Amino acid sequence: MRDHMRVVVQGGGRGAHRAGLAGLLWAAAELAVTVGVVVLLLVVHQVWWTNRQALASAHRQVAALEEEWQAGSHSRSDSRSESPAESPVASGSSVSPSPSASPGPSGSAAVPGAGSSSSGSLPAASAPGGSGAYGVLRIPRLGVVVPIAQGVDKRAVLDKGYAGHYPGTAQPGAAGNFALAGHRNTHGEPFRYINRLRAGDELIVDVRGRRFTYVVGRTLAETSERDTGVLAPVPRSTVRPEYGYSEPGAYITLTTCTPEYTSKYRLVVWGTLRRPDSVVSAVG
Repeated sequence: MRDHMRVVVQGGGRGAHRAGLAGLLWAAAELAVTVGVVVLLLVVHQVWWTNRQALASAHRQVAALEEEWQAGSHSRSDSRSESPAESPVASGSSVSPSPSASPGPSGSAAVPGAGSSSSGSLPAASAPGGSGAYGVLRIPRLGVVVPIAQGVDKRAVLDKGYAGHYPGTAQPGAAGNFALAGHRNTHGEPFRYINRLRAGDELIVDVRGRRFTYVVGRTLAETSERDTGVLAPVPRSTVRPEYGYSEPGAYITLTTCTPEYTSKYRLVVWGTLRRPDSVVSAVG
């Protein structure tokens, strides 16, 4: 009788194994979804939110500069009615170059061999004091209006949505090369579409109510980040010598990373000063 009373249960271990495997797969799926959401949020923050923050900050800075210049122009007008006219300011960059550089917005950079470039025949903006924004770059073809600050440090300048002035290069309007770097993607990305610029397009630089108009002449679609020749007083690529200029003049250089969302190479746009600076009563 006892033998007939036994109940044999089979397959219990296999079912438990399957349930455990399903649980692991479910946990892995949940982890993958969580990681995906976190990555997506990081991308949104980097691509969208940093752009909004930098653009808003840059626009506020432009408005502050224009207000300061407007107030200064009224103050000078009042003082001129009671005292002799001020003498014009003309000087190039007073910043000494450092021994190494990288022509693009990837950390701090300076230009070897591109020292002070003042000129008595070309009017120039004076060298700024401090590291804050001191000028405004306008690119009408692209609808870009961006503050200019001294230096190309990412955190202090470029990540704020500013265009950074390479230390050691000329000041606006001076003989030599007034060279700027800017982000192509994220943090305001002011130079995202400079690849669309064509010969004859204007690059307008305003400094303390004085305007310098450059005209785009040449572009270099891709070069090495170490191609410092593009920032020289007479800009010419050392990697691709067929691109650039051969005679002294007053130049502007815009540099940014390429291809988009990478920092492997540099895209370069050059222009030349079209006319002496003018005083604008209402900047903008």
